[in-house]
Amino acid sequence: MEPEAPFRGQVFTVTAITLAVKQMMEGVFRDIFVEGEVSNLRESGNGHLYFDLKDREALLSAVMFKWDARKYSLELQDGVQVRVWGSLSVYAKSGKYQIVVKKVEALAKGNLYLEFERLKKKLATEGLFDESHKKPIPAYPQRIGVVTSPTGAAVRDILSVLKRRNPHLEVFISPVLVQGHEAAPQIAQAIADLNTFTPALDVLLVGRGGGSIEDLWAFNEEAVARAIFASKIPVISCVGHEVDFTIADFVADLRAPTPSAAAELVVKNSQNTAEQIANLQKRMIQAVSLFYERFKNRFNLAVNSRALKDPQTLTQAKEQELDDLTTRLENAWDARLTEFTHRLEIACQKLQTLGPQSVLKRGYSIMRKQDGTVISRVTQTAPGETIYIQVQDGMIHTEVK
Repeated sequence: MEPEAPFRGQVFTVTAITLAVKQMMEGVFRDIFVEGEVSNLRESGNGHLYFDLKDREALLSAVMFKWDARKYSLELQDGVQVRVWGSLSVYAKSGKYQIVVKKVEALAKGNLYLEFERLKKKLATEGLFDESHKKPIPAYPQRIGVVTSPTGAAVRDILSVLKRRNPHLEVFISPVLVQGHEAAPQIAQAIADLNTFTPALDVLLVGRGGGSIEDLWAFNEEAVARAIFASKIPVISCVGHEVDFTIADFVADLRAPTPSAAAELVVKNSQNTAEQIANLQKRMIQAVSLFYERFKNRFNLAVNSRALKDPQTLTQAKEQELDDLTTRLENAWDARLTEFTHRLEIACQKLQTLGPQSVLKRGYSIMRKQDGTVISRVTQTAPGETIYIQVQDGMIHTEVK
């Protein structure tokens, strides 16, 4: 027999039932310890910490106000196994029950965190994260593949940015699950399929919007990491929010903090190029205008110059210089010629004075042998030898005795 329900048939307002649950829960679950794994940790602008405590079967929301968080926040991070002390309460505005944490003690790393670190270390050792394997993102992509959920905010953000920045791009969406057990195989297969397109795609965007570590876990799976690494097409990962990191981020050729940021990275070069072209066009017009003004001024000066109006003035000075040079050359030539003539006359006089004929005229003679050799010593002759004696007016033949 079922126990009698004390409030059967009674009508409550939402506020009344919420307050009743709040009072009952706070009266029963006060100063309790709860153990679980931290997930989806976030800090408000006021410094309060919000997170979830989870185990294999369930999840409990938690809040730690800043005056308590200052003492224990260093021990809180996603994936950490903790034991918290506090009391259950109900936040009336949302009707959500939660534990208000007063103290926290870290126990160990959570299972997901440990699996993340294990796979990260394994793939890093194999070289999947090495910069040498990173492919450059093309500067002007025209065909873009997107691997994400077809119904999430991520695909809307990506398409919105791409359409706004470059409406002429070809975008191919490969719809996949982005969380759950079947998500990782679908993502890996989509990446492989997009690599078979003809003509080939220029770049792939792989990701989803933000969430807890469980929501993003598909992008921490080994199958997804290896599919990204095997892709011949450059891959930009865009998983979660700016603070979220997954294994896919480390393997990808480029990591974008959000899906919309990934779309901006893809088309930023095209936009920058358009701005550069506009700036260059402006500078070119300015340069041409400046050149025109300078040329116009020089043209006006030339048109109004004396040289153009009276061209002979251009050669008058040069002609006069030519006359001066000609006169100087002629004068210099005459002087050199006179000098050479005088020197020649002196040389001729010396030649006449020192020449053989002058010596013969003064009574001297020259003796020679039959072969013409000049005889300067007695030892050069022998008795009975005929020699020739040259005097001023002829040659004397004589025999040596």
